[in-house]
Amino acid sequence: MKILVTGAAGFIGFHVAKKLLERGDDVIGIDNYNDYYDPALKEARTEQLNKIAQQKQAHFLLLKGNIADKPFIEDCFNQYKFDRVIHLAAQAGIRYSLDNPLSYVESNVTGFTNILEACRYHKIPHLTYASTSSVYGANTEMPFKEEHHVDHPIQLYAATKRANELLAHSYSHLFNLPTTGLRFFTVYGPWGRPDMALFKFTQKIIAGEAIPVFNHGNHTRDFTFIDDIAEGVIRSSDQIAEPNPDWNSQHPSPNTSYAPFRIFNIGNNQPVQLIEYIHAIEKAVGKKAVMELLPRQPGDVLDTFADSSALEKAVGYKPSVSVEDGVKQFVDWYRAFYQV
Repeated sequence: MKILVTGAAGFIGFHVAKKLLERGDDVIGIDNYNDYYDPALKEARTEQLNKIAQQKQAHFLLLKGNIADKPFIEDCFNQYKFDRVIHLAAQAGIRYSLDNPLSYVESNVTGFTNILEACRYHKIPHLTYASTSSVYGANTEMPFKEEHHVDHPIQLYAATKRANELLAHSYSHLFNLPTTGLRFFTVYGPWGRPDMALFKFTQKIIAGEAIPVFNHGNHTRDFTFIDDIAEGVIRSSDQIAEPNPDWNSQHPSPNTSYAPFRIFNIGNNQPVQLIEYIHAIEKAVGKKAVMELLPRQPGDVLDTFADSSALEKAVGYKPSVSVEDGVKQFVDWYRAFYQV
């Protein structure tokens, strides 16, 4: 197939594009290489994708542009006829949204609407897009299930992602556009973002510097390894969303619809305390961490725990990588990439 992957030079986008190329699909990527973190890492990911495409004799092309630029997106869809669209481009991060809210509106709302419009007019068979576990916000009922209420976000990032889900449903209803939203749970692994905890902690532990541990390490997270995530994304994209014949307007299910629309959690189903995560990093690095225990930060969700049974039932998604193994893979990659 010919598949558009937005955010293809980003962390998740890179791994999804990599798996698609390895199975022989042609991939057109979009990325704006912004400076939210060092663009050199995105350039290195792109170089890897080009190598894989050559090895597999697949076609890969990465277009540099902003998804919020409507003419750019229109030109892209006019030039290439996509069998699937996997939309992973977004302004990421929670704390950054406290200082730069408009960048989230531009990328996550305007940019997503541009993608929806292009999919509508070009009759794309299926749009799969990234949402986030952060939409559960103030909800404290565990594990998080797709039918839980998600209308009390506690940061702007989550609010823009919830907006994506609502926009997707309106397009599925109005234009019969099949859409699948995936709520990611704390994705980690090789080629990860420098603003994420695993990257920062590894960097500082190796350097002998103190690591900031917010909420005194009492958070729990459903850490999900990137290979498991990429496999789930592709399986979801391959299976086109369909209307739910059992949908009941008197007792509506929020994760399915009478329209070709669905939402899934995609997590590891095994929440881990932050302190345990840090111990796994210490073991992989071979060095104890110096921890600076700090209070909870604004916008932080205390705990996340995914019920991914709906995704397992729908597409056979089954995460297989333990936190200890996944962290070791990241640390091995980090040492090799940065030669430390």
